[in-house]
Amino acid sequence: MKSILKKISPLALAVLMLTSCEKEYLETAPTADVSIETVFQTTEGALVALNGTIRSMWTSMAGSHGHFGQKSYDLTMDLMGNDMVIHTQGYSWFTTEYNLTAQASAANNSRSDVAWEYYYRTINNANRIIAGLETASGTEEEKEYIRGNALALRAYSYFYLINLWQHTYVGNENAPGVPIYTEPTTEGKPRATVQEVYAQIISDLDAAEAMLEGQDRLHTSHVNTNVVQGIRARVALQMEDWTTAAAKANQARQGFGLMSAEEFQAGFGVDTEEWIWGLEIPNDQSTIFASFFSHFDASRLSYASLGLQKKITKELYDMIPEGDVRKTTFVTPGTGTGSGASVDYNQKKFYLPVAGSWAADYVLMRAAEMYLIEAEALARLGQNAEAQAVLNELLEARVVEGFEPVAATGQELINEILLQRRIELWGEGFSLLDLKRLNQDLNRPSGAGNHDAALAQVFQREIDAPEFLFRIPQAEIDANDALTVADQNPE
Repeated sequence: MKSILKKISPLALAVLMLTSCEKEYLETAPTADVSIETVFQTTEGALVALNGTIRSMWTSMAGSHGHFGQKSYDLTMDLMGNDMVIHTQGYSWFTTEYNLTAQASAANNSRSDVAWEYYYRTINNANRIIAGLETASGTEEEKEYIRGNALALRAYSYFYLINLWQHTYVGNENAPGVPIYTEPTTEGKPRATVQEVYAQIISDLDAAEAMLEGQDRLHTSHVNTNVVQGIRARVALQMEDWTTAAAKANQARQGFGLMSAEEFQAGFGVDTEEWIWGLEIPNDQSTIFASFFSHFDASRLSYASLGLQKKITKELYDMIPEGDVRKTTFVTPGTGTGSGASVDYNQKKFYLPVAGSWAADYVLMRAAEMYLIEAEALARLGQNAEAQAVLNELLEARVVEGFEPVAATGQELINEILLQRRIELWGEGFSLLDLKRLNQDLNRPSGAGNHDAALAQVFQREIDAPEFLFRIPQAEIDANDALTVADQNPE
């Protein structure tokens, strides 16, 4: 692990303020470097550090237009699955991720290197914040709020690290995971086991939930109890802890409604009542071409419009029934012009909402996901009627014509829920996570409308193949005395 810097850079500083349009933003006002001692004199300063950490979840890294925080890894994980197609080579962004080769490199600025730096930077910032609060002035309630957010962000980061650097939890509990750091340190640590990493994640989330109980969040980008419960539900799902998954998913969605068909069809560029957690990005802080929307919204001059359109497979598209609003968020085959946004099967789910502006919101967690986790967990517990009720509540909001309640039971019900996950959460970063936890091999459909051999070099892979494991950066192995080349993931 890299040595801890003695100063927080201007990029890490942010203040919470009201803009002229009365929307709250996490805005950066860089001046000069500020020492850690100064930042953590008060809880107000600690909140600035927290906001800076959250801002780093969507800013560009490594001077690359393919690294823009959490959504770049969500996109990577979807492209490593079955259901997302890149239209053409275009400017080549994410084509190596699509072909399962990007994560095989341990070199500087590789996908593995930047992902490692991104998540451990968040963890390191969280550890600094937690430690700094010990001597900061301010109320205990203020400290608990900031500490709870930091713990949740640390757990969130470890969840993605363990799932990118190792196979699924069940059956790999004693396999090497990733190093665990819970305090600021300059001393490198060895790879903890998968089970140890998950234990740390759960401990952090349990503590965060208790600290944030009853506290109103200051900004939609911050974490509250619903967000913590949602992360905990994801963790439990990955661990096949069905009882916890069902309970936490139910708790997480309380107070959040489902989008109307009109809202869903309008696209995902603005926070709605269904969003449990999201990142709000004003135009003057947008990363423009180095952004999620640049790689998705082909209606603008963007990477998506220049050949890198993101498309649903014909196979999955055909599984969405007529009358389902989710089918309208893709270009109907046979109606496209073949360029820009009008490419058959091109996505219309994610868009920039204001003409001439890059201001938009990144979705990180929705109530719909929690419905699906709860339904799956209940079905796996044999509670068919309860699972059907939860699933049907979601589907009734999505199928505007010809809705018929799901009456399946047992494995047939589970299969239906998993299909609905693929449809509902397309483009939101769950493909690789689901393939891993379900022990499903990569099996990409080919032919017209599906994956094209002109670009897709990989159509089938066993899910426990080394291609699905990210590499430990060589710079980390060189700098960390607790790691050797023998600790590297297999090729």
